[in-house]
Amino acid sequence: MTGPALLIGQTLDFPADPFHAPLPEAARHDSRGAVLVENGRVAATGPADALRTAHPRASLHDYGDRLILPGFVDAHVHYPQTAMIASWGKRLIDWLNDYTFPEEMRFGDPDYAARTAARYFDLVLANGTTTVCSYCTIHPESVDAFFAEAARRGLRVAGGKTCMDRNAPDGLRDTAQSAHDESAALIARWHGRGRLTYAVTPRFSPTSSHAQLEALGALWAAHPDCLMQTHLAEQLDEVDWVARLYPEARDYLDTYERAGLVGPGAVFGHAIHLTDRERARLAESGSAIAHCPTSNTFIGSGLFDMAGLTAAGHRVGLATDTGGGSSFSMLRTMAAAYEIGQLRGTPLHPAQLIWLATAGAAATLRMGDRIGRLAPGMEADLVVLDLASTPAIAQRAARAGDIWEALFPTIMMGDDRAVAAVWIGGAPLS
Repeated sequence: MTGPALLIGQTLDFPADPFHAPLPEAARHDSRGAVLVENGRVAATGPADALRTAHPRASLHDYGDRLILPGFVDAHVHYPQTAMIASWGKRLIDWLNDYTFPEEMRFGDPDYAARTAARYFDLVLANGTTTVCSYCTIHPESVDAFFAEAARRGLRVAGGKTCMDRNAPDGLRDTAQSAHDESAALIARWHGRGRLTYAVTPRFSPTSSHAQLEALGALWAAHPDCLMQTHLAEQLDEVDWVARLYPEARDYLDTYERAGLVGPGAVFGHAIHLTDRERARLAESGSAIAHCPTSNTFIGSGLFDMAGLTAAGHRVGLATDTGGGSSFSMLRTMAAAYEIGQLRGTPLHPAQLIWLATAGAAATLRMGDRIGRLAPGMEADLVVLDLASTPAIAQRAARAGDIWEALFPTIMMGDDRAVAAVWIGGAPLS
């Protein structure tokens, strides 16, 4: 174990949720702050001079006026779609049939899955994302590749075998029984190993029979410390399809609720076209929502009601939804969330955007006690942002009157060039 390290720069942390607390109480900014890292965790934060004096033997990493944040957390991704990101011109069902399913067929090959997992983590780490929650494919090999690569890098991640027993091509269908049994074997192999969390993963109700959803509900009930992830109310034609497939259900959410797939630890991707009952039940049950703004605009799904859902007490985190989402960058994802808020007449403050990509997303994954904040005891996954990474950003940031005006141009125009450093488990990436 290496000795303590002291990171110096601007620091920004959120003691409270900026959707529910006044900004001066929610955010804590230090223009010359420091983060002491020891044994893989944040040991202390505070003014740089005070921490340097208190810890003279710590190795020094002075980032000047760059901004030290918790590593970004991406609450809903599809790592097998890495190679097909930014494919042209489809809506959800066509996207699945024309792009997603043909690509996912390849993940029964362990070598292909391993190469894609390695490339995926290279891309997200270059963008400052240190935790993801990913759908894999129906192939156990795809899950093994994802977790093995994450473990090799020491990452805290979640993921699971995507289960489908209907409305999918030959070679991408399992059964209710095999979905249960293969997922159970993967839980035994990976869940709780190091920093890994398993997520029970029905793709969505149209590709799972009643029997499969019930089998996965029973599996989750047997392993309640796992997550459960699926899709909900992404597009209107999808909602109509679910109504035809499940005529007995009150609504889309009810297809999951009847199977025991709603509650704390459930992460529902998208949740754009919700009924009043679904909104109320999601909040009451303690389920979480992953907002995927670049995906929602790229494949024409709709405008997420961030203001209404957060005001009603929903737990919401930000997500790229790669490859339906068009970027691996959480900065670009924050920018898209801002733009959707503008279209709904409810623009988000920069503090809220950063919160959604760090502490908010961590909370949706039930990891808020371990990642997502710069606070003593938290795991030291960190990103350091250059707030003047390009000439266009630099000239705007130079006119800033406070940290929010300095940060916002990077949110709106930044990319991997803004990522000056990434730390995983208290160690910098080379």
